[in-house]
Amino acid sequence: MATTSDLLQDAFGRVRDSVHATLEGLDETQLTRAVAPSANTIAWLTWHISRLIDDHLADAQGVEQLWTRDGWQDRFALPFDADAIGYGQSVEEAQGVRAGADLLADYHDAVQEFAVGYVRSLTDDDLDRVVDERWDPPVTLAVRLVSVVNDCAQHVGQAAFVRGLLT
Repeated sequence: MATTSDLLQDAFGRVRDSVHATLEGLDETQLTRAVAPSANTIAWLTWHISRLIDDHLADAQGVEQLWTRDGWQDRFALPFDADAIGYGQSVEEAQGVRAGADLLADYHDAVQEFAVGYVRSLTDDDLDRVVDERWDPPVTLAVRLVSVVNDCAQHVGQAAFVRGLLT
């Protein structure tokens, strides 16, 4: 019998597989090419997906993000504040994300391992815990996890579409 934890592990695993399929064989020029003046690049979309998971799941657990804890911020060397995850960035900032496929995939894999380790430990009772009181109604862990998976699925689909335009 499948559990909620099993479903979440599968959902995050599908995002990981799609990220890898999108990045495979692309060079930095392709990853950072905007297909329209205000379009997001594959590099930004992939970075944002990883940052979103890292930020939201670290917050839900009350732990430091891998971005700062494990030195990813230094490896990427982006001109953003440490807490930047992509929301509210200008077109210029988003198109300024420069990274190769290996770096993007490595950070994403680290974040996925972090995410799957967390959701593997969850029980159904954990899902009702409020993780964000800034909203009305307050956001539960269940709502936050579904939101993260939904955002990731949309953005990896966008990245795959851009890949199709470039290859």
